[in-house]
Amino acid sequence: MESLVIPVLILLLAGAAVLLMARALGRRTAGARASTAKADSARTSTATAGGTALPGDPAERARAAAAKLTEDQHRRLYALIAQGQAMAAIKLYYEASGDGLRASRDAVGALAAHPQPFHSAAPEAAEPDDDDTPQRFPYRYRAIASKGDVTREVSSNMLNDEIYGRIRTLARSGDTEAAATALTRHSDISMKQAREFIALLDD
Repeated sequence: MESLVIPVLILLLAGAAVLLMARALGRRTAGARASTAKADSARTSTATAGGTALPGDPAERARAAAAKLTEDQHRRLYALIAQGQAMAAIKLYYEASGDGLRASRDAVGALAAHPQPFHSAAPEAAEPDDDDTPQRFPYRYRAIASKGDVTREVSSNMLNDEIYGRIRTLARSGDTEAAATALTRHSDISMKQAREFIALLDD
């Protein structure tokens, strides 16, 4: 009986040692996971401030920040930066952009490190003027002008009532050269023929 007690005690001690080692290993693994999660959380909070993701490149961050400012805000912000009033600059950017405080602080730091010129919004493309880009219509329009016994006619598929009305208005207002130029753009006649035609409309 005594011969069995010693092996049993050895087995119990070995089992206890294995359990202790397993627990220690489990704690170490849990600590490592917690440390990794904390580091990831810190990186995430650094990358996002005020709920807005910030560009990683400082120069790109400065460009993105400058795009949120009006011309007056841009001028005032750089005046504050030049005067060393960092807190006032952050407050101005915070109010102008709607970003969080941390994002505003980072944005002002990027703007200070990478000065950005002000870029206004691109102006909308102007609609082409009828006089500059004549449209060809599927019909030929006949314009007739007469004075006394003299009559002139212009037939063109680049004229219509609206365009011819503008030409007549120019002629009757005394701007005969502009009227003649417009007529040549909307027809195939020469400038001399256009002036002769317009001369019949200028009264």
